[in-house]
Amino acid sequence: MTNSTLSASAADPAALRDRYDRDGVVQVDAVLPVAETDVIRSAFMTQVEADRCAVGAVEEVAQDAVLARYPRFMNPHRRPDLEIGRLARTLMTDPRLLGLVTALVGPAYGAQSMFYFKPPSARGQALHQDNFFLRAHPETCIAAWIAVDACDAANGALRVVPGSHTMEIVCPEEADPGQSFTSGLVRAPAGLPVVQSEMRPGDVLFFHGSAVHGSLPNTTTDRFRRSLIFHYVPQSSTEIAGWYLPLVDPNGSDVDLAEATGGGPCGDTWTGAAH
Repeated sequence: MTNSTLSASAADPAALRDRYDRDGVVQVDAVLPVAETDVIRSAFMTQVEADRCAVGAVEEVAQDAVLARYPRFMNPHRRPDLEIGRLARTLMTDPRLLGLVTALVGPAYGAQSMFYFKPPSARGQALHQDNFFLRAHPETCIAAWIAVDACDAANGALRVVPGSHTMEIVCPEEADPGQSFTSGLVRAPAGLPVVQSEMRPGDVLFFHGSAVHGSLPNTTTDRFRRSLIFHYVPQSSTEIAGWYLPLVDPNGSDVDLAEATGGGPCGDTWTGAAH
């Protein structure tokens, strides 16, 4: 299935919230102008060519020549000394994004930033659930997935399972390493189709922390699938996994919550890849 069922207008916040509550995923087009995604792309490409280790998770793909050259960048918003860090922190609290997040889940804190380059021939990421990693409680996280390049099935655009947000967070199975650079796999619930997104630069896909989602490999020879992702948690959350602390208040200041304890649905000994 394609993404005709994913898009909704930001002009009616109540209808947007109804769609999110029903499906756990909603796409809002043209949240950022193309000129701005051009700036984002240029800044992150400059950084990865200059120093891919500064915020890049190189160690998780060290044996993968393609992804080791373009590792995903983790929490650039914590690096105010870098241009990408200042850019990510500013965008994380930008009213154009945070306003939509607030319409969907209420007042929220920023919890994580990530940038994926996904160059030609790169593996995808197996279906998974975000709150398995963030462990926000008693609320759940919400992702804002910003397309920096045009993306579709060919270059590994995101695939989502509308309606899967009502399932519990589960312990992942082992993913196919030939298809996914991460190790965990969560299967879509029976009867719920996996929907392939198609996005233009500046479109944003918002999805619930329990919603099952992932991507297939980039099968093109000349197209990146770059994306900037923010995760947020409602301000009514009382704890989150310690790796995501401190959180970011809408005013840009740091906020602390209690650190989540216990091992989650896999117990204390699970060693799957971090999100």
